[in-house]
Amino acid sequence: MRLLTTLALTLMVGTANAQTLTLYTSQSPEIAQQTVDAFQAKYPDIKVEWTRNGTSQLMNVIRAEIAAGDLKPDVLLVADTINLGQLKSEGRLLAYPEAKVDGYDAGTFDKDKTFFGTKIISTGIAYNTQTAQPVETWNELLVEDNKGQIAVPSPLYSGAALNHLHSVIDVDGIGWDFYKKLAELDIAPDGGNGPALKAVASGLAKYGIIADADVIRAKASGSPVDLIFPKDGVSFITEPVAILSTAKEPEAAKRFVDFLLSREGQELVAQQGNLPIDASVTPPEGFPTLSDIKLLPMDADKAVESDQEVREQFTEVFGG
Repeated sequence: MRLLTTLALTLMVGTANAQTLTLYTSQSPEIAQQTVDAFQAKYPDIKVEWTRNGTSQLMNVIRAEIAAGDLKPDVLLVADTINLGQLKSEGRLLAYPEAKVDGYDAGTFDKDKTFFGTKIISTGIAYNTQTAQPVETWNELLVEDNKGQIAVPSPLYSGAALNHLHSVIDVDGIGWDFYKKLAELDIAPDGGNGPALKAVASGLAKYGIIADADVIRAKASGSPVDLIFPKDGVSFITEPVAILSTAKEPEAAKRFVDFLLSREGQELVAQQGNLPIDASVTPPEGFPTLSDIKLLPMDADKAVESDQEVREQFTEVFGG
């Protein structure tokens, strides 16, 4: 009887000490499961309940939960920084000044340490190796021979394309002039990275402005495509992680951030087929090292303030 009582008390204490972390993520289901499994293997006392959807859809859910006064997630792991910048401006993110970001490029995390990049997903120039020649800069695309032949995702649909727009409009030599010249070449941005890559791979377009991993994977599978990292720089998203200021399990959420920023977490990023933000971790096959590409950082705070104006100007440029 005494043994049974002791066992019961032990189980009760274990249950009481167990933590359940609620995660909202835009990672694909298989990648999200890998991430959660790896985290729980390191922290078996923390159970993770996760919900997966596109970033825009997740933000709609979060807005509805805010309106209802019942914001459920402890932590977010989503595609881009603009949405997190908006939540930061509303005071809905918890600063984590102790986060271990030593040695990481300052452009990969929020200066106030309310969100932290976990990987580099850059946007470069894809080209069809059977119909097009490689170029070295963005502006080399802007020639008459490429009229109607450049596949461009729309920043009104794609988070990566919106990030790219905000990243380059203030860069000397690119800026709004680049988009105006695209419009003069009868380029009509539409959809996301998937259709753009399909257009390049099929030969419907000679070039595309596309996220790196999609192109590299397609090339590895035998598709007639290759990727250029222009020497004047590439935009990038970092799939940032953030803790909600209303988190019910803030300490467990910090451990989740710690894991993603750790060498173990960065090696998982490479295994999953993306470029780690830790420059000491070997990138996946087909990817350059961080030192071999020029990154064009985006000021998330500025992007939040100017986003509506930028979207309107984009629509005006392309006659929407």
